[in-house]
Amino acid sequence: MSVDAHSAGQIAPERQAWASWDSNTSHSKDSAEIHNRVEHDAEDALLREEMSTLDDEYTSGPKVRQDGPRYVDGETIDWYKEEASSRAEVQHFQTYRGLRRLVLPLLAASKFWFVIVVTGVGVGVVGAFLDILVAWLGDLRVGRCTYGFFYSQSQCCKGYDAGEICLEWKAWSQWFNVPSLGLQSLLQSFIYVFLAVAFASVAAYFVKMHAPYAFHTGIPEIKAILGGYVLDSFLGPWTLLIKAVGLALAVASGLSLGKEGPLVHIACCMAFVASRFFKAFRENEAEKRRILAAAATAGVSVAFGSPLGGVIFGIEELDTYHEDVAWRAFVTSVIAAVTLQYMDPFGTSKLVLFGVTASSEPWKAFELIPWLFLGVMGGLLGALLIRMNVAMAVYRRNGPLYEWPLLEVIGVTAVTAAVSYLVVFLRVPTAELVANLFLECDASKGDYHGLCNLDAISETVFLLLLTAALKIVFTIVTFGMMIPAGIFLPTIAIGACLGRAVGLIVQGIHRAHPGAWLFSACPPDPTVRCISPGFYSVIGATAMLGGVTRMTVSLVVIMFELTGALSHVLPIMIAVMSSKWVADAFGKEGIYASWIAMRDYPWLSGAEYKDSGETAERCMTSIENLVTIDSDDCNLHDLVILARARQFHGYPVVKGKTLIGYVTNQRLYEAIESRRFDSPDVLQRTRCTFVRKPLFDGVDLSETLEPPSINLRNEVSLELVVLMFQKLNLRYIMFSREGCLTGMVTKKDIVSVMTSQFEQRAALYEDPAEFARGAVWRRKPQNSNPHPP
Repeated sequence: MSVDAHSAGQIAPERQAWASWDSNTSHSKDSAEIHNRVEHDAEDALLREEMSTLDDEYTSGPKVRQDGPRYVDGETIDWYKEEASSRAEVQHFQTYRGLRRLVLPLLAASKFWFVIVVTGVGVGVVGAFLDILVAWLGDLRVGRCTYGFFYSQSQCCKGYDAGEICLEWKAWSQWFNVPSLGLQSLLQSFIYVFLAVAFASVAAYFVKMHAPYAFHTGIPEIKAILGGYVLDSFLGPWTLLIKAVGLALAVASGLSLGKEGPLVHIACCMAFVASRFFKAFRENEAEKRRILAAAATAGVSVAFGSPLGGVIFGIEELDTYHEDVAWRAFVTSVIAAVTLQYMDPFGTSKLVLFGVTASSEPWKAFELIPWLFLGVMGGLLGALLIRMNVAMAVYRRNGPLYEWPLLEVIGVTAVTAAVSYLVVFLRVPTAELVANLFLECDASKGDYHGLCNLDAISETVFLLLLTAALKIVFTIVTFGMMIPAGIFLPTIAIGACLGRAVGLIVQGIHRAHPGAWLFSACPPDPTVRCISPGFYSVIGATAMLGGVTRMTVSLVVIMFELTGALSHVLPIMIAVMSSKWVADAFGKEGIYASWIAMRDYPWLSGAEYKDSGETAERCMTSIENLVTIDSDDCNLHDLVILARARQFHGYPVVKGKTLIGYVTNQRLYEAIESRRFDSPDVLQRTRCTFVRKPLFDGVDLSETLEPPSINLRNEVSLELVVLMFQKLNLRYIMFSREGCLTGMVTKKDIVSVMTSQFEQRAALYEDPAEFARGAVWRRKPQNSNPHPP
């Protein structure tokens, strides 16, 4: 045997010492090569200690559960096996006659619809309660309602017209009857900052101590899971609870984050928990992923009040192209949206807080110039935000704050709250800011912090640009901290500020020069509105969100459902197109693809790959660098070492040089652990084979081999190999010549090829088992690259 870190899908890179065993143990010439390639000293000491434990375990019999999971976190599923299991169940129903043939398929289908309905209703209810809780906690930092402590400002002042003074709502300085203006400002700012820090620190504490997977947005992990990655710890009930509670606290703290992305994670957690009641979903990973794909769309539907946009998001971003999955996603999305509207958390009979209705007036041709400018700026700033956020994430991982995540959250929250209190557009909740930026000026609705004061356009534009700049900085730092955080809403706010500023500038130019040829399509009277700054905010938000996420069709649909302006879909499409083109010039990876690459998840995008004449040998691990199992020359002791190491996903099995098949580490581990042995010496004397032999005096492991895999020649183009992995959901491909194994390519090798241009690939890799225990927050990483040279 010989070893290479890329050979068969690395699972635990820090355990390289397990690829060899004690030199006092008899082994083959190839195993000696492994022993010479690892460092001795500490590794040998660890090996002897583990071998002693191993011998004791095998002397006393197996101690693992025989009904354990077929996959462990960190593996990828076998799509062919899971799909075959689904088809076998359908074919089994066809064997029945009479009423059973009709009823059994209906009962099987009812499981899907039960989980879908429960998930849709659950996400709608949770989304509504999150909106209510966030509104109350956010307003609590400013004041309280006189007749009810648990009323938010909008609930307390319900019935008042815009611009009226609400006497029932009192600021804290008024509540405590502070007479001095200076003391009032100090008290208000202190409570504002103190509660912000308290909310964020509690959320971070919950995540750190109880559910490490509840941090961040969750969409990168969802995309990886739907692609076949196994990460059940990410979807557990405890993660669901901490994610929901922590998300409300984090958003209410005023940090530059949103709840839209995390709602997708929450929806998938609900579907996962509901599906655990049915054996069909527990035992079939493909069916489970179809349920999760449908649930993810419900999260988007509730987040934006956009049921159709949620379905398109699932098709575009989550690769849910299957017709049945799309239909179930549609139903789940609709149920979630109807539930949210029935709950009516805002008291407006609308699905979202910042739903707007654009002007019915047709847009003017000259407006394409500022709109294209906003598209270009959205692409530039989106690419900048991604790069800076990636750099910040890498610095956080390797910097001094890695072991102090709570301290980082407290510090960033304190700075954010202190600065935000000084800027009027940052002081208000982000959702409220976006809602008012999207609105057009109306004399009957009052003026929101001077947005409609045409005599102070320059001051308003300065405040908007300052708000956008500070939002960019805060978002770069916040997105990646140990709290639940989405990036949709802060990105929309940044773009909306820029769009409103550009709209005000164009409006000011029109007022100053109403007779210019550029404004020939406008009415000659400058007092008659020709420019709609609110819709410029929509264009800016769309362009910025497109530059950060690289969404296209789903983004247009979401923004259309938010605005309800069919006549303005074309400008929105132009903004999305221009922002994506500009952003792609600086890198093809959106924010989610970047985090997937940094976390080193085995996820393949559907992007077209073109080689430059390379063959499969570019990414193929040759036979000389593969850990292989020789069926004619292996004993149980050798296999025990390999199985216990869990360093690789599996191993090619050969007979001499002839390829026999492939065995996964999990199957090998389960097959060995199911046997008992009288003494450790028996392990070394017991021969094993993967080829059925009559009267074989040893252990027959032929049933552990996977079905025949795809075999190719080394000369196959790399482009074809990548395409096969993308379209066929393969985990590996064997390369052989005249039946003899020459090399192997795994899904992770192809992922490395696709992300080779990304400099920070695998910079944030963590072992799934350690991350689920929260161990990653309590130790400083020794090496951020999981692949040794």
